[in-house]
Amino acid sequence: MTAGIDVALALVGEDRGEDRARAVAKYLVVFLQRPGGQSQFRARHAVSGPRSATLRRALDLVAADPSGDHRLATMAGALAVSERHLSRLFRRELAMTCGQFVERLRVEAAQTLLESGEEPVPAVARACGFGSAETMRRAFLRVLGVSPSAYRHRFRLADQRTAPWRPVS
Repeated sequence: MTAGIDVALALVGEDRGEDRARAVAKYLVVFLQRPGGQSQFRARHAVSGPRSATLRRALDLVAADPSGDHRLATMAGALAVSERHLSRLFRRELAMTCGQFVERLRVEAAQTLLESGEEPVPAVARACGFGSAETMRRAFLRVLGVSPSAYRHRFRLADQRTAPWRPVS
């Protein structure tokens, strides 16, 4: 089954370009070209619309500036609610803490920069609010199970490789 997916993605890449094939692979939650032994990367974290207007505003604050100060106390103050109330909203509606949500959003922002840019990993870490490359590396390992450098390598080189079934001339 996975071999069929690999061939289909290679055909999409040939017909519509590697960017489209990469987008399809992410939508399907598979690698564009699978390396053996690694867990699959998840598609961009999508949160279905929270019922609470307060939580929607909190998510919008984080999404607007992933590198900003998004500590629980800071966000609660900006939203004029108690830390305890905001914490309960995150747990009840998203089944995660505020910190976990912020970390995932920052990882997703970093994924975008690693895929599309040439900035060094420490610069990407700072731009996404991690503070250091080591902090970003630990977050990537927790969320994706792979380091930022390995993630970049897999997604940056995918468009330079040829499909294994295609003859090389």
